[in-house]
Amino acid sequence: TMRVAVVGAGVSGLSALKCCLDEGLAATCFERSEDIGGLWRYAESIEDGRPSLYASVVSNTSKEMSTFSDFPFPEDFPVFLPHARLLEYLRRYAERFALRQHIQLGTTVLSVRKRPDFATTGQWDVVTETGGTRTSHVFDAVMVCSGNFWEPSLPLHAFPGIEKFQGQYFHSRQYKHPDVFQGKRVIVVGMGNSGVDIAVEASRVAAKVTLCTGRGAWVISRVFDHGYPWDMVFNTRFMSLLRNNLPEPLSRGWVNSRVNRWFKHENYGLQPEKRYFSEPVLNDDLPSYIITGKITIKPGVKEFKENSVVLHNCPEEEPVDIVVFCTGYNVSYPFLEEADVKVENKHASLYKYVFPTHLQRPTLAVIGLIKPLGAIMPVTEMQARWVTRVFKGRRLMPVSPHPIFSISLRFGLSFDEVLKTDCLVYSDELASFFGAKPNVLGLLFSDPKLAFTIFFGPCTPYQFRLQGPGRWDGARQAILTQWDRTLKPTRTRVTSNSSSMW
Repeated sequence: TMRVAVVGAGVSGLSALKCCLDEGLAATCFERSEDIGGLWRYAESIEDGRPSLYASVVSNTSKEMSTFSDFPFPEDFPVFLPHARLLEYLRRYAERFALRQHIQLGTTVLSVRKRPDFATTGQWDVVTETGGTRTSHVFDAVMVCSGNFWEPSLPLHAFPGIEKFQGQYFHSRQYKHPDVFQGKRVIVVGMGNSGVDIAVEASRVAAKVTLCTGRGAWVISRVFDHGYPWDMVFNTRFMSLLRNNLPEPLSRGWVNSRVNRWFKHENYGLQPEKRYFSEPVLNDDLPSYIITGKITIKPGVKEFKENSVVLHNCPEEEPVDIVVFCTGYNVSYPFLEEADVKVENKHASLYKYVFPTHLQRPTLAVIGLIKPLGAIMPVTEMQARWVTRVFKGRRLMPVSPHPIFSISLRFGLSFDEVLKTDCLVYSDELASFFGAKPNVLGLLFSDPKLAFTIFFGPCTPYQFRLQGPGRWDGARQAILTQWDRTLKPTRTRVTSNSSSMW
C-alpha cells in the first residue's frame, strides 16, 4: 500500500487525509499544534479571560458554498459561520470519516528530502519531532497542507522613517483585542479583509481611524441581491460563462456596475486602480462607517515621522499613535529544500498550483496555495481528489509543454495575482482530469430539473460528486435542497404570504 505523509491538519490537511483514505492509501497526517483546525482554531484562543478577535469573525463565504462536497453543513448552522462553528464542523468531519486515528498531534515536520533513489521510486525521507524526540520515516508521496498564513510579511524597508516612529506598530497577525486602540489615533495599512475588519473593530473604541490603501478595493456585502448570500448569487455557471466569455470591455463594465450597485466606490475613495474585477473585500459595515465618519479612507503611506505619517498626495501630516500593518504573508515551506519548491517574489512555480514542475516523479503536491474567488475548502478538496488519483497512477497529469510559462504569462509574478483564480473554472478543470466534472448538457435530457439547478443556481460543491470517482449518492438531493438549508436559519419567524393589490 502506498504510504503518504500529509503535513498539517487544517482545512486542506483534513480533506487531503480523507481523500487518501478514499483511495486506499496509507496516510499519516502530522500536525504541529495540539488539535486539528489550523487557522480556525483562533476561535478558541482565550487571553486575559476574553476570547480573541477571531472568535467573532465570520466566514466570508456561505456554508453551502464552503462545504466539503460529500458532507453538508447542518441545516441549523448560520449561513455565514463564526469561526467556532466552522471549527465544530471540521471536528464533525474528522469524526464522521474516522480521520483522527491517522493524525499525529504535537508533531512538527522538520524536513522532507528526496531519497537517493528518488528518480526510480519517487520516495521521500521525512523527519518529524514530537516532544523533543526525532523520528525518521520513508513515504512514497507527500502532500503539503501547511497553509500560507503563518509567516507575516512586514516589509518595513518600504516605509521610510519607520525607525524614528515613536508610536506602536505591529502586523495584523499579532492583533487580538480592540482594547489596545482605546482613545488612540489609529492607521491601518492595507485594504484586505483583515485590514477592513480591524479598522471596523478599532473605530468602535479609537479616537480616530484612518484606513490607508494605495490600490483601493471592491467592497461587497455578504448580504447580496434580495438578501441572498453574495457567493450563491455571484458564483453560478451562468454568471461564470458571462464573466469569462463576454468581450473584455463588456465583461469589465458589467462587473463594475454590478459591484457599484450597493454604493459607488469612487465616492468613498475605494475605487481600485485596476478597473477590472479583482478579489473583493467582504465587509457589511465599511460603507456605513465611512459615511458616518468613523473611518477615513486615505492614500498609501509615503513616509513616517516621529508621531505622524506622510501620505501620498496629501500635504498635511496625519498624527498617529498606533499603526497596524495588514501587509499579508510570505509563502514559506522551511521543511522543504528550496530546489523542490522554489519561492521567488512570493511565487512558486507549480503546475495547476499543485505539482512542482521539475520533479522527476509527481509524488510531492502542495495543497491550498491558491486564492479562489470564493470558498477555499471545496477547492482544496478538489486538488486533493486529483492528487490522490495521480499518486495511485490512475490518472496521469495532463501533459503541458510549457506549464510554468502558461501559469506565469496569465497571472504575473506577484503572490496576490498568481494565486487568484476563478474557483469554478479551476474546479471544473481539475474535475475533468479524473472524470468528476458534471455533464450539464447530458443532464438536460436525463434530469432537466437538476441540469437547470446546476447551471443557473449556485455552483455548490455537491456538483462534483454526481459522477466519476468518489461519486456520492446524496449529491443530487443535496443540490436540490441547498436553498432550504440556506434559508432555514433565517426563517425563524414564519410570515404569512399575504397578497396585495399591488
